[in-house]
Order: sequence, then structure tokens, then C-alpha cells
Amino acid sequence: MKRLVLWMLALALALPVSAGRGWAQEIKLGSLNDLTGPTSDVGKDIALGIREAVQYVNDTGGVNGKRIRLYLYDYGYRVPEAITTYKRFRDFDRVVGVLGWGTGDTEALSPTVGKDRIPYLSHSFAAALTDPKKAPYNFVYGTDYSSNARAAMTAWFDEVWMKDPRFREARAKGEKPRVVMFYAFPTPYSSAPIKALKNHAQLLGFEVGPDQDVSLVALDTKSQVLATKAFRPHLAWHGNTTMSVAATIRDSNALGLGADHIVNNWGYDENLVRLAGPAAEGVMGIAVTAFYGEKVPLMDKVIEYAKKMNPGVAQEQRMIRTIQSWVQVLMMAEGMRRADRAGKLTGPGLKEAFETLKDWTPGLGRPPITLTANDHRPGSVIPIYRVKGGKFELVKNVDLRARWAKEWDGEFFGY
Repeated sequence: MKRLVLWMLALALALPVSAGRGWAQEIKLGSLNDLTGPTSDVGKDIALGIREAVQYVNDTGGVNGKRIRLYLYDYGYRVPEAITTYKRFRDFDRVVGVLGWGTGDTEALSPTVGKDRIPYLSHSFAAALTDPKKAPYNFVYGTDYSSNARAAMTAWFDEVWMKDPRFREARAKGEKPRVVMFYAFPTPYSSAPIKALKNHAQLLGFEVGPDQDVSLVALDTKSQVLATKAFRPHLAWHGNTTMSVAATIRDSNALGLGADHIVNNWGYDENLVRLAGPAAEGVMGIAVTAFYGEKVPLMDKVIEYAKKMNPGVAQEQRMIRTIQSWVQVLMMAEGMRRADRAGKLTGPGLKEAFETLKDWTPGLGRPPITLTANDHRPGSVIPIYRVKGGKFELVKNVDLRARWAKEWDGEFFGY
């Protein structure tokens, strides 16, 4: 473990020049990451993937012959440090764009990046970041948290509540499905989709039980689980990252809560199965890309670069987070190529280039992305998975726009 941590800290250095290639020009790219803070359980693999993906882009021609120079820094999930690091990107490194991380820092920086006109492509998928009227220079590569939550609840309602024999008697009696929500109240990422989730619960006819505050670093959640037992929930939503989600699911199983579980994307990965063990069986969740090693386009290159650049990290330790990093980097590179071809490799030019993406995908299980000047949501199709036999199987693709067209362009937009 110490070796892995030391390796990750080395990622704070800029990506070295690719050997054997003469570069006429460099494009500077900043990356803000959590390697040591409360979301580092998912952040470390993200940082590995970013470095590997940038190297792949450079090895395959860069941005129309221009090399990407990466500046990757750990900010420990601390908003003040994120702001300081962003200022370094802007004033010292002079980056064209930024790969962002957390919701709290991304939202805090949103007015600044808008004023500075520096596109900010983040791993935070907070719905507020997808409304160009409020956040014109913010972009996301994955479906927003609110859409994800709505899709996960919809999939469980359609495929489990309406079909599973366990609930036949409850349905016959006219009972409503009951849901409770476990998440870190003060953490912007965790709380971001809660309003939308409760709105969707009302839309589908759920009863909503008492919310439970679970820290991102919680290892024991028995008191929170016990606080929900009297409500007798059929379903539990988990809005944290993997470590505390696994702890809550384990404790729910041990204490006989009896609820099914749905999980937001940052709590749903290969480590959930490792940490929760048998309690992970049947758990449903959101995946915005393919899982590591799935047979999808470009996965062979992801694995090749993982082995080549980070041979000290075992393949079984790699996760879907690597794949998300590649999608983020490849989307940034695609925007840069379009801006460069238009002779506008600047912040405003990169923003305009992103807004020309139409049914674009790099592969890697990412459904096609379409962005416009009026809507920065990358799409309405959300894959929902279930753990079965310790593996992830696709339950269904939920298309929110197809099912709720009016709401998609109305109340679903921006929160």
C-alpha cells in the first residue's frame, strides 16, 4: 500500500516529453485531483488513468501534431487549496483547459472559470454545472448526478418493484415502495442529487423515509442503519464514494435492514464488491463508462498503457475509474483538435468546440455525447448495472428524455 501511495504522489509531476518525437508546440492542460483526501479511494485510480490517457494521446499524434503537457496536482479535496491550484494553472502554467475533480471546488470555481473563460471539464457531474446560463465554461463527460439518481430509481422501480415476486403482496395491497437515503449531508457531491431524487420519488409514487448522514470516510454505520429500520424501507440510496458505501451496505446486511440498494456512480465500482463482499450481491448502480477490462472499443489500449506506464500497480487493482479518466481526457483532446482546426485554440474557442459535439463517443462504453450552447448535459441515456455473482451485469439503459420529454427540458434541467 505504501508503494502505491508513493507512486501516486509522483503523479504531481508534469508528464514528461514523449520520446522520439519532435513537437512544434505544446498545449498546457491542468488536472486537479484527490490523492490524499476523503475521496482518494476513487481519486487515485482516476489520476493514474489521466496520465496514461494523455500519454496515449501524445503517442498517437497529440492535438493535430501539438503535444499536451499535463500538470497534475493533488489538492486533498480541500476547496481553498483547489482555488489556489487553479490560480497556478491560470497565472503560472497558463493552461488552455482544466480537468476538474470535486463538486464543492468545481462549483466554487465556476464563476471564476467563466470570468477567465477557461473550459473546465470535471469529474463532478453536479446538475448545476450543466446549465450554460449559470456555468458557461463548465462541462462534464458523464451524465449528471441528478439524472443518474433518477435513472437508478427508475430501473429499480421498473425491473424490481414491478416484477419481483418479493413485492407481489405489497403491490396487491396497494403499498407504495419506501426509500431511504444515506449520504454525507455537508458534502456537495453527496447531497447534489437529493432534491432531484426526492422529486423523482414523488413522480414514481415512493414514500421517503428519514435521511441518514454518513461521512465519506465512515467505516461503521450501524447507528444510521438502525435509525431507518422502523421505516421498513424497500430501497436504500447511497450517495457517497465506495469505502463508506460498502460499509453501509455491509451493516445493512448484518442488521437485517431488508432493503435493496442503488448507488451513485462514485460509490459503484470493483472495490465495492471487494469491500462489501457477499452483501454487494444484487446491488444496482450507475456506470458512466464500461468497467475495466470489458470488451469494448479502445479497452485494449487502456490495458496496454496501464501495464506499460504503471507496471507496479496490479491489474486487479485497476477499476472503472481508469476508464472514466480516459473518456475525460479523450473528450478534452477532441475539443482541442476541433478548436485548433478552427484556428481558435483558446478558452473561448475550446468552449465553442465542445458545443459542436454531436453523437460523439471515444468508445469505452460511453454512450454518445451531444452538447449545445444551451445544454451541457452530455446525454439522457444512462446504463444501470447490477452485481451478480460478483460481476457487473447491465440491467437496462434508462433514457430519461424518451420517457419524460417534457420534464427533461423542464424541471429535470439544472438541479
